[in-house]
Amino acid sequence: MRDIITLACTECKQRNYTTTKNKKITPQKLEFSKYCRFCRKHTPHKETK
Repeated sequence: MRDIITLACTECKQRNYTTTKNKKITPQKLEFSKYCRFCRKHTPHKETK
């Protein structure tokens, strides 16, 4: 049931992180505040395809 998803920085659009989620429990897109090594700061990261 758990699918691998990719998280992309909202500022520079780089795909930095991967994680898993259960699509039945959380159908909406995930968003976390994580460190972007390209921007060199903490930025919001959203789920991408």
